[in-house]
Amino acid sequence: MSPITLVILMLLLSAFFSGLEIAFISVNKLRIELKSNQGKHWAKLCSNYIKSPSKFISTILVGNNIALVVYGVTMEEIFRPQFAYLGSFPALILATFISTGIVLITAEFLPKALFRLNPSGILSVLVYPFQFFYVVLWPIVQFVIWLSNFMLVKIFKMEFANESPAFSKIDLDHFISQSSHLPPDGEEPDVDTEILKNALDFGNVEVRDCLVPRTEIIAIDIENSIDDLEKLFIDTRHSKILVYKENIDHIIGYVHHLDLHKKPKSIQSVLLPILITNESKSANEMLNEFSKSQRSIALVVDEYGGTAGIITVEDIMEEIFGEIEDEHDEVEDNELVTNGGQLVLNAKLEVDYLNEKYNLDIPDGEYETLGGFILANLEEIPPTGEIFIIDQFEIKIVEAIEQKIEKVQLIILD
Repeated sequence: MSPITLVILMLLLSAFFSGLEIAFISVNKLRIELKSNQGKHWAKLCSNYIKSPSKFISTILVGNNIALVVYGVTMEEIFRPQFAYLGSFPALILATFISTGIVLITAEFLPKALFRLNPSGILSVLVYPFQFFYVVLWPIVQFVIWLSNFMLVKIFKMEFANESPAFSKIDLDHFISQSSHLPPDGEEPDVDTEILKNALDFGNVEVRDCLVPRTEIIAIDIENSIDDLEKLFIDTRHSKILVYKENIDHIIGYVHHLDLHKKPKSIQSVLLPILITNESKSANEMLNEFSKSQRSIALVVDEYGGTAGIITVEDIMEEIFGEIEDEHDEVEDNELVTNGGQLVLNAKLEVDYLNEKYNLDIPDGEYETLGGFILANLEEIPPTGEIFIIDQFEIKIVEAIEQKIEKVQLIILD
């Protein structure tokens, strides 16, 4: 084999190992595991290296170093007669600069830039020849792994733990970002990425973000009769009714509809204690508290001790899985698009949801709902039928009561 051919071969080999290294680092490990569980053979091979990355990295280093050593020796043979007239030292410097420049461009910068573009696709093809090199270089690779572990433990006195696959928050975020767009062939995403995104953000969710506000609480006074309570259960179709003493800011417990079968004489006789929490508690902590206490509803109090709202297990789970309907949910006409393109919307709808679905571009602020957006601008509850303009919207109050806005008509102005 001619020296030129050998140089080209070693450059290709070095480019192969360098490119695979960046592909392995860049690829989303979670997606590889999902593909492996779906039976993709290439993903199963990659999964083995994810579980033991030292095998992959050691093979890369050994293979790349062998290629570069052979390349360097061969280039020295090629350049020695060419630069002999310069003298040994100048010839060495010139040959080193030229050889290094060729390696950096063809075996480092170029392959790493190309392999980073589609690491998953690259690995699905090149993991097979890499597996061949791993088998061939296995004795050297095992020695390198043993030597590195020995030096870490015996010389540097570092604790060495067995390798295990770890998927970071970045991996999951990267996976969601990639999966949020359908592949070119129209293939459906592997999983519901919206659920994964909600789960990823769940750690930042507080009780105040998912509670039922006090204006929507259905409650009864402790002094009312059992007949009043039974009628309220029938009218609302709720499974639990809160009980207060004197006013809604003094909730003392709740009654479950099943307890009416005991034919109680008073509300007090079937009153159950209720958990009490605050608005700033994380939803995750609240979920754990529900689990430990085997309860499913809690009273949320504000900083002054008044009633801010209530929260249930269902409310928290909806932060991850979206709307969960049950037999107690009321059916409401939350959204209606008229023939003229006007939107008739429930004022309780969240601004983020409306922006995403209708591209309304409602600005962010100290509010979460459409009603909150209106109140933040008007600083009062407008009466039914009033029409006004806020930003790029003409808004008509379709339905309102003294305490809150119920329904509005929204027109986007040109």
